[in-house]
Amino acid sequence: MKDLNQSIRFCIDIAKLQTELSRHLDAHLNGIGFTEFIILYHLSQADDQKMRRIDLAGKVGLTASGVTRLLLPMEKIGLIKKESNEHDARVSYVVLASGGKNKLTEGLEYMEDFCDGAIPKNQTTKLKEFSDLLIEIGKNF
Repeated sequence: MKDLNQSIRFCIDIAKLQTELSRHLDAHLNGIGFTEFIILYHLSQADDQKMRRIDLAGKVGLTASGVTRLLLPMEKIGLIKKESNEHDARVSYVVLASGGKNKLTEGLEYMEDFCDGAIPKNQTTKLKEFSDLLIEIGKNF
């Protein structure tokens, strides 16, 4: 078998890092998983802290049904709530609830400490360039 080219190796390394990062954060975000944290983050950044499910699914990188499955337990424990659209009954919104704001604040505190410790200090200047590269790669999907 031939050696992997650098692009393939990069994709494998990114997948491994994402798996390890998710596993670690799922265990340390005080009762929510990393994906739930990402949902709360995107809701916090949205206008009026609410989004349509399909738009939220796109931000998180899940299907609409996948995000719906995640939202049901999040609603039950008060992290998010549903809101109807007064102009179109077919459209509903996911809204960041006060419990979600609290979990997000706790999660951000942990994430800041964790990420600051995980990323080597001599590599922080490369973060913007690397993030831009990941975004550029993501446009190809």
